[in-house]
Amino acid sequence: MSAAGLSQVACAQPTTSYGNSYQQDNSVDYFTLAAQAADRRDVNALFNYEQLMSGGLFAMYPTYWRMNLDLEAQSSAAVSQFVRQYPNTVMAEKLVADFAETKAASGDHASVRQVANLVTNGDRSERCAVALGFNSGGDTMRALAEKSDVWLNTLKQPALCDQLATELNNNRLISNQDRAARLKRMLRKGKTGDIMALSSRLGTPIPYSMLSEIQLNPSAYFGRFGMQPNNQTNQYLYLYAIGRLAEKSYREAALQLDFDIKQDNQRSAKLLNDDTRRYAYRILGVERMNHTTDDGFSAEAIDWFRNSLDDDFNFEEAEDYAKAAIRFSRWDDVIESISQMDAETQKLNQWQYWLARAYEQSNNSSKRNTAKKMYQYLAKSNDYYGLMAKDKVGQRFDARSLGGSNLPNVSTADKARVLQDQHFARAFALYNADASRAYANREWNWAVKQARDNRDDGLIIAAARQAHDMGWLDRAIYAADNTDRINSLALSHPMPHQDAVVRYSQSAGIDPAWAYGIMRQESRFVTSARSNVGASGLMQIMPGTAKYIARNLGESYSASRANSGDTNIRYGTWYMSDILGKLNYQPVLATAGYNAGPNNAKRWQPTYGPLAADQYVESIAYPETRNYVKHVMENATVYSSLLGRTKSISERMGTVPAAL
Repeated sequence: MSAAGLSQVACAQPTTSYGNSYQQDNSVDYFTLAAQAADRRDVNALFNYEQLMSGGLFAMYPTYWRMNLDLEAQSSAAVSQFVRQYPNTVMAEKLVADFAETKAASGDHASVRQVANLVTNGDRSERCAVALGFNSGGDTMRALAEKSDVWLNTLKQPALCDQLATELNNNRLISNQDRAARLKRMLRKGKTGDIMALSSRLGTPIPYSMLSEIQLNPSAYFGRFGMQPNNQTNQYLYLYAIGRLAEKSYREAALQLDFDIKQDNQRSAKLLNDDTRRYAYRILGVERMNHTTDDGFSAEAIDWFRNSLDDDFNFEEAEDYAKAAIRFSRWDDVIESISQMDAETQKLNQWQYWLARAYEQSNNSSKRNTAKKMYQYLAKSNDYYGLMAKDKVGQRFDARSLGGSNLPNVSTADKARVLQDQHFARAFALYNADASRAYANREWNWAVKQARDNRDDGLIIAAARQAHDMGWLDRAIYAADNTDRINSLALSHPMPHQDAVVRYSQSAGIDPAWAYGIMRQESRFVTSARSNVGASGLMQIMPGTAKYIARNLGESYSASRANSGDTNIRYGTWYMSDILGKLNYQPVLATAGYNAGPNNAKRWQPTYGPLAADQYVESIAYPETRNYVKHVMENATVYSSLLGRTKSISERMGTVPAAL
């Protein structure tokens, strides 16, 4: 329909009286057409759709799309008006957050400040945008809200968070101790701009020419280090040189540091001060852990971290220290590494579990008793660490205690409330209209958040039950995972295609519970799921892998057939069996192999003897694979109970053998 045609019918839009239900809303009928207008950047058509959809559930969308076509040109007043017109909606939250990011990126921090209080659910980049606005405006206290996440961070983060960390250098509430701590991390990472700015504020300016010279030839700097004045600038330059050499070869850097320390021990006046020596060892520890996939694990990383104690750790450093210590059962170092994490991080189930594991090994009966109490507390949860803790205290996970495969009963009143809730109404309408699933999912997630914030578990469960019944399983799972009162595993762990999963698993000689564990983690049972690297279907099989499977099964390859539900399950279970056979019939190794490839799973195997599977998992080098294996093992344990083949998580995971 042309823009002119739309203008002619705009006045014919019926006025809908919703009463207490949104079932009769018909603005969704125009949703896809308006989305297409936005895709072709047709502003006139969007203006007309604003009239057509006015007063309906989806009235905000054409306005959002129109404004979003050129966010840089929008005013903070216009954005604020949109938020007031459509309060507490996900698109209002998205528009204002996107606007804050756009303006922060262009340096218009005044506009950011004018909408900052309207950003209520920002992601990391959006929160950093708001903090940049406050920092520029002199509201130094509010600018520090993101300091703990960005200041000492050395991992990849959004560009606005990098910018915030850089600009916080001039915040009056940042101390010189803060600056010195960040400077050491920037020296390790080689961030030239930050090094120059921080060192200048500390009164020990490091010129670019010095950094450039060392970058080109760090070894040459060590040759003349002993002839340089023993001042703080040269201490910093030493760390920069060690960092550059370690990037090239941590082994060469370790030899250089050992040589310099031995030389120092023979001198009356040391060239390396204690702080420099400690952080040089920290650089070695982090760099060594960055090479575990290629070079294998080594206890030397633990020794280097221990030599760097009595200094502050950022999270990356403390986690690397912990992973290395866990890998080699260095339990005192596990305790030490966890103590270096911030207080909130230490409280996480992950680190409470490993602290208990470390205390459990102690000769001190008091610590062993403490470990038992920690396990008992963790065992109240049914996540990965809770299931592991259950095994430690002799408890069994029993699906019947959570309703088994029975769906929860939902009252008539709660069913009605789902349709009376504007957020869930939008999500269901978009799903039923077959609109882009991204919009339906966004509205659903927002609806769950609103209900969770209102502590309305009844509404969440009722909506999840409705989603489950209509086959929208991934959002039913999302809802169930976001309420504390879920009483049915049928919502959080559904079992679609059960006949095919069990039949093909048995044919391939694998546990159906494990197959379900993989499937739930891979696709959340979305048949059309496709990853950004091309994996597809319920089991998320890559095209190359599907061709390999088809060839081994004596079949011709067909992409459409490989992605279909039944064939995808058959291919996926066969491939799981194939990997299992190649990896010592060890399910943890095979699970890691399914995600990261069999060769990587082999590389992470111990070389010095068998290793408890939980220690192997916690030390997997890739964060994505590490978390993936935990979730799959958790899923499989739950599905095992649902299928009546109860097998504890510890029995399931077993022991990882040494590499052959």
